[in-house]
Amino acid sequence: MARPGTRWILSILLVNLPKCLASPGPPPTPSTPECHIPSEDHDIRIHCVSKTGLDHQTATTYKLHWESDGSNPHWSQMTGTSERVHGFIRRDQYYSHSGLHVWVQAENQHGSAKSVKISFNTGDIMRPPPPSVTHSSQEPFVIYWEPRCHLPGHSEGNAYTECEVRHRAEADQGWLEDEGGFGVYTLDSPQPYTYYQFQVRCFCADIFGLMSDWSAVYKVRSAEAAPVGELDVWRDCGLSSSSSECVLTWKTLPTFQARGRILGYEVKLFYSYGATALLNVSAAEPSGQLVCDEMRCHLNSSLKGVSAVSVSAYGAHGATSPARLAMPTPGKNNDEQAVHLKMDSESLNASWDLPSQLSDNLKEYVVQYKQAGRPPVQGFDWVRVHKSQATGTLKGQFENCTAYQVSLFTVSHNSSIHHLSSVIGYSLQGISSKVPSFKVITIEATHVTLFWKPVPLLQRKGVILCYQIGVDQKVKNVSASPQHDSMTFVLEHLSPGQEYEVWMRAVTEAGPGANTTTRFKTKDQEAFGYKLVLVLVAVIFCAFLISLALCACRVENNACLLLTLCCYEKVPDPSNSHIFRHMKHQFNDPLAWICVPVVEPHPKISQLEVVERQSQAFESSPENTSRPDGQLVGDECSQTDREGDQREDAVREEECERTEGRRRYGREEYSKMIDSDEERDREDSLSSSEEKEFTSGYEKHFMPTPMEILEV
Repeated sequence: MARPGTRWILSILLVNLPKCLASPGPPPTPSTPECHIPSEDHDIRIHCVSKTGLDHQTATTYKLHWESDGSNPHWSQMTGTSERVHGFIRRDQYYSHSGLHVWVQAENQHGSAKSVKISFNTGDIMRPPPPSVTHSSQEPFVIYWEPRCHLPGHSEGNAYTECEVRHRAEADQGWLEDEGGFGVYTLDSPQPYTYYQFQVRCFCADIFGLMSDWSAVYKVRSAEAAPVGELDVWRDCGLSSSSSECVLTWKTLPTFQARGRILGYEVKLFYSYGATALLNVSAAEPSGQLVCDEMRCHLNSSLKGVSAVSVSAYGAHGATSPARLAMPTPGKNNDEQAVHLKMDSESLNASWDLPSQLSDNLKEYVVQYKQAGRPPVQGFDWVRVHKSQATGTLKGQFENCTAYQVSLFTVSHNSSIHHLSSVIGYSLQGISSKVPSFKVITIEATHVTLFWKPVPLLQRKGVILCYQIGVDQKVKNVSASPQHDSMTFVLEHLSPGQEYEVWMRAVTEAGPGANTTTRFKTKDQEAFGYKLVLVLVAVIFCAFLISLALCACRVENNACLLLTLCCYEKVPDPSNSHIFRHMKHQFNDPLAWICVPVVEPHPKISQLEVVERQSQAFESSPENTSRPDGQLVGDECSQTDREGDQREDAVREEECERTEGRRRYGREEYSKMIDSDEERDREDSLSSSEEKEFTSGYEKHFMPTPMEILEV
């Protein structure tokens, strides 16, 4: 293998080897000479020109040979370049209006070569000077030139009789030739506001035998017209997708579309809440609203709340059609289309896969790049691609080791934009910078949790392929994909109570970057066991408290009722009735019925007025008898404290009896039907004792006690 120091020697040998091995020989044959007498040459010399061959490896001399009829040959040395040589025949070396034979001979050390001999009459090779284009007009598009048909030392002769004109647009390469008139030529249907180049040559009858050379190039611009087409409008949102951070920009019209001077732009902003704003910005007078260069313009107005824009360019003769663009909705964009990217220092090529079936609403694709860290509309460009194509190329000067975000969009026929995907690219990748932050956030006996901040985009210098974490001569690779948002890693299988040093670095195609190091010490195993014991004790203690609470709740009547309902079959609970809850408010507050509505419009049970049972003496008192309609008679608030205590004792006794009754009857299925005779017999058997007036199983099972009603 060749060393780097000798590679340039090998390249030189490979280039020059074919030349060194070529066999020497005579020079190539020169072309047939072209001779004429310029009218502006006062010495009236004959000028001859010949083209040389392509072999210039050997020193070659060129000689111009001539001879007149019946005279000896003469020669003179020719000079020139490697492609053309020219020589002269003095006036004293030829006869006027006589025959002359001319040829060119090339000679070198290996031999000679002679061109074809040309013969002419010296009176027929006079060439007039080229005409001079003097002026022009735009409408119609006409050029004018002056005749120059005279011999040196003589007065003006005949005017030009035959002329030829050739022209082209300044941007074109080839010429278009046409016949010219008498000193004037009109170009029909020129492109508006376009520079054209003209040249003219003429033949002077009876004076000069040859056509003149082409005149000097005359350049003139055609007249203006109204601009055509639409502007290429886009927006620069930096590396984000929020429309409030975007800058509206557009490319200036090419000459064939502008067709004149663009005086300004009309920008219309459509806001999401329905309002519109019209801006008329001048391109001729610089201002803070509009900034333009040769390639692009951008608007400095804020786009916050703007849902769509339209921009048109206008000149002295009209305006373009408005170019509409719908602003994208802020939010997270999902990568719906993979983009493949190739970059170098001068070009960027993006490619993607076309869908199996193109949408009728799809108009085109847009490929955009944005250099990271650059201000708006700098380091930024875009190109539109037909919907049937799957590649987009952008030209520019791309800096090495610098991040460029390349994004792919679709544009529909209604000008709405949809972001498909974005990818970071580099023209030439370098080694990434250090991870800015790397630390331990949780420490256990056998594992720790590591946290880091990713390398900023401006410092990456290349696409990060992965992150590497190293500890105890072991290296672990961590994905650097966008899906890895947590930026954490659990380092496992560590030893308790041991100090560790762990490092982290980013890896690009150019190689790994510098290490960022952190240190930590794992917890002792004893501390871990003690912590586990504390957790178990806390769990047992909580269970013990819950058991105590369950046991304590058996003492209370309400808790007994709760336990009974939970342990036995489900029975109707009066506390679930909105009617009894409403009655409680009526007992506690005489005005509560105004504020507390009954929310059960069709109750399933009858609304009953429940009367507390008192002692025999209290029941027989005429002041506390019950009216036939069920309303109490007498003033309950006038009872003494002793009577209130007796009433509470009676209620408590009643509730205990009914609770025991529910326990008994709660186990019994009420599937047995009792006819009216049996029920009358049972009522007769119970009428002897007033204490057992309401001891029916059904009532004890379903009817609430006064205490339950008051506690609802």
